[in-house]
Amino acid sequence: MILKPILTHLHRWSSSSHRTRRGRQRRWNNRSQFPLEAGLNGTPHLQQIRSISIFGLSDVKLYFTFDSDYFTDRQEALNRLQSVNLPGNLQPQLSPESPIGEIYRYQLTGPGYSLNELKATQDWLLVREMKRVPGIIDVATFGGTTRQFQAEIDPSKLLAYGVNMTQVANAVQNSNANAGGNYLTLGSQSVNVRGIGLLHSIADMDNIVIAERNGTPVLLRDVANVQEGHQPRLGKVGRDEQPDIVQGIVLLQKNEKSLPALAGLRAKIKELNEGNLLPPGMKISTIYDRTTLINTTTRTVRHVIITGLILVTLVLLSMLGDLRITAIAAITIPFAVLFSFAMMVLTDHSANLISIGAIDFGILVDASIVVLESVHRKISRRVQGEEVEELIMEGVSDAAKPVLFATLIILVAFIPLFTMQGVPGKIFAPMSVTYGFALTGALIFALIFAPVLGSFAVPKQIKHEAEDTWLSAFFRRHYDSGLKRALKYSKISWFIALGALVAAIVLFEFVGGEFMPALEEGNLWIRATMQQDISFPQSEKMADKIRDTLRAYPEITQVVSQMGRPDDGTDVSTFNNIEFLANLKPAGEWRPQFRRNKDTLIAAIEKDFQQYPGIDFNFSQNIQDNVEEAMSGVKGENSLKLFGNDFDDLTHIANQISDVMNKVQGIADIGVFKVTGQPSLMVSIDRGKAARYGLQPQDVNSVVQAAVGGAPVTQIIDGDRRFDFALRYSPQYRETPEAIGKILLPTPDGAQIPLGMIADVGLKNGAFMIYHEGGRRYIPIKFSVRGRDLASAIQDLKQQLADKVKLPSGYDYTWAGEFDSLQKEQRRLAYIIPVSLAVIVVLLYIQFRTWTDAFIVVGTLPFAAIGGILALFLTRTSFSISAAVGFTSLTGVATLGAVVFLSGIRRAQREEGFDHGLKKGCLDEMRPVVMACMAAGLGLLPAAVSNGIGAQAQQPLARVVVGGMLTTVFSILFVMPLLVRRFTSRKNFEGIPNE
Repeated sequence: MILKPILTHLHRWSSSSHRTRRGRQRRWNNRSQFPLEAGLNGTPHLQQIRSISIFGLSDVKLYFTFDSDYFTDRQEALNRLQSVNLPGNLQPQLSPESPIGEIYRYQLTGPGYSLNELKATQDWLLVREMKRVPGIIDVATFGGTTRQFQAEIDPSKLLAYGVNMTQVANAVQNSNANAGGNYLTLGSQSVNVRGIGLLHSIADMDNIVIAERNGTPVLLRDVANVQEGHQPRLGKVGRDEQPDIVQGIVLLQKNEKSLPALAGLRAKIKELNEGNLLPPGMKISTIYDRTTLINTTTRTVRHVIITGLILVTLVLLSMLGDLRITAIAAITIPFAVLFSFAMMVLTDHSANLISIGAIDFGILVDASIVVLESVHRKISRRVQGEEVEELIMEGVSDAAKPVLFATLIILVAFIPLFTMQGVPGKIFAPMSVTYGFALTGALIFALIFAPVLGSFAVPKQIKHEAEDTWLSAFFRRHYDSGLKRALKYSKISWFIALGALVAAIVLFEFVGGEFMPALEEGNLWIRATMQQDISFPQSEKMADKIRDTLRAYPEITQVVSQMGRPDDGTDVSTFNNIEFLANLKPAGEWRPQFRRNKDTLIAAIEKDFQQYPGIDFNFSQNIQDNVEEAMSGVKGENSLKLFGNDFDDLTHIANQISDVMNKVQGIADIGVFKVTGQPSLMVSIDRGKAARYGLQPQDVNSVVQAAVGGAPVTQIIDGDRRFDFALRYSPQYRETPEAIGKILLPTPDGAQIPLGMIADVGLKNGAFMIYHEGGRRYIPIKFSVRGRDLASAIQDLKQQLADKVKLPSGYDYTWAGEFDSLQKEQRRLAYIIPVSLAVIVVLLYIQFRTWTDAFIVVGTLPFAAIGGILALFLTRTSFSISAAVGFTSLTGVATLGAVVFLSGIRRAQREEGFDHGLKKGCLDEMRPVVMACMAAGLGLLPAAVSNGIGAQAQQPLARVVVGGMLTTVFSILFVMPLLVRRFTSRKNFEGIPNE
């Protein structure tokens, strides 16, 4: 789970009477939503309350801090709900919906079965069976029709028989009941007494007695047509060429692991498909299985890791030229990883694919490289009479302190990772923990086990001269000449170094920024938003047309459309919202014109969508869309929330903002969420006229609700299944305002009068959807950013909004989505990074016992970052939280190399004087620094160039490290000697010969 704990409270009122009660939505919102928000305010760890209300449904989301316990928050919210009194006996429900909990989707098929039968099997059998699988919390049903028994009443027959709707409803309720009469003792037996009066068939319903006239019963069939129908539909699902299907959406329990749950789910589905529990011919077919995404991501990460390991091993072998030493260094990796996993188990931490895939195994071997290279150098130069054990101890002693402090500095450099909060914290905090334990394991191996193993690799014969490999000799030869020229022409060297640094700073301004790179999921999630008053039939036609348009693309393997919302209210949506899940083939199988580029494919689809004017389209991915909506509370990748009081003013200003957005380069998929313009049939009761007939407003509303909307008056029990039995007028008596005005109202004296005599019935525009956040009303304007980085696009937009849109008093706006998250993380890093740098400087002082050397190391680090910035610029990769983590890793590796390099220089200067010691120390430490940087860079090279599913989140990190390692080598090997000669006093080395 990567999101903060979110609790969703749903409360619904009867939406079946939508033709008459839409005009009362705002009052229902005030009477039900506000008490609920007020009662839940003050819940411990609660950060924010957001709500969305449409007719018949209010959705209230509670956002808690990331460090709070979900189940404690849940129980606290449930406790507070007990003290909230809502009008009309409304009962709020706690939704199990989770932004990343949708792990499986399926279709229930059955040739020859009606949608009523398929939906009943789904609701009453499959939901129960699926929830028995460990790890599954719920199954949401979307699509199909819900069976309902309906009595469609003819008002003229009511009048002819002298009965009214109230009598009919009472008769139906009284005719559907069982009763218990305790028990009788008959002889030696105890016999239970039961009265059986439940309705079982339409024939039973037809024969319900409503009244008696002159000894003749008035039956329900005399005044109504009783039939099996379905509840008013709230949504519809289509799949490929099938326009109407029943879909199940399986939700994962909080804190459960998805793979075991999915394995159990597939086993359950196989059991159901092959067993006798399902009706003959019914089968479950898979629409979406997250196992595919997980397995594909795992393969990508595994490929990256194995390739990185091979490259690191080849670097060691090519530089050391000793297979045994190389093998010892390579053993560091499995030792460190196993040590890390063991510590994570002991400390109850969990890892994820990103935390494993983003580990640079080249960094893990750096400590062993430095120690083994120091030992290798000592032994390769040994003379007759020197003991191998003593030389090993000397080599370890020379390298131990700089390696120890460098590792501590790397861990300190990860402080920004350890302290990350929110979504990046959930993604990268496991990485920092994994990395920290792995580095500790690598340090233990380097200082204890590597020297012991190295003692077995010591050659028996003494070599009087150290042998370099071809690659090592190549680097040494060119570095020797290059260092001499750099020191001789120091001014030119400084000009080049500082010029490169300034150029990098300038280029960084053009890099752009985003919150997090999107993880490629292998699908498209497309949202179509239409006019708010569109009807169900018109919307379903549009869904079929758009689905056919998408199916024309060979790159798309399957298209599922979802129009409206499911019956359980877990998605606050209406007929104007259609969502499409389009599964994609692997990019390598796409047609050449798309160049394996998803943005190019989207552009082509957008061009085809121009045939549907007036519809706003938004492109995202399945999980990404759910997460973004949960973070911002808006259906869209990014959004601007305009706060204010008046709906008309909000709409006017929102349209102005939308016009400005349309003129900003890179801003796409713009849409203003409608909050008004919903036609409502208002039944306005004249209290004076109603009083003349002895009628109360509630009496009128109850009859209107039953006659128009169809009020369920009882339930029909069919085994373990229950279906509503509803009463309402026949369609011809409730389809127009004129017909509704003729609804008959019973009066206390037994008469019946038409509704139009005591109420005005007419159409008016009213509220469509009401958004609340922090107790304030707002209207969202959603948008996406394509072809440009997020940060620069929004900065441009902010500037234009400030110039062109003037907000009245009481109105303001905030940003939601990725940009809001990016701003929050930037503000946190602004004070965490300086703290980390201060701690690093203190550790460097402890290592060198001089502030000069500490700042020499720190002064080298900015030059190391040049390559990371250049890599982002050349690959057109935006600066993101992932890239920031890359710079953190780069800082750690650069510090390790700089500490080792400077320690070697100081050791050589103490032995051979300032100038000669400087050159000798640089040449001696060149090989471990080059090896460490090459290993770190090549270790992440596969991740930097990979475009497979699952590589996107770590790609910016890897590119920063790979590019940064190139300039890290030059900054340490050339800039540091210049800093040493410029800022070190020669007095410290007086008396030591230079030759």
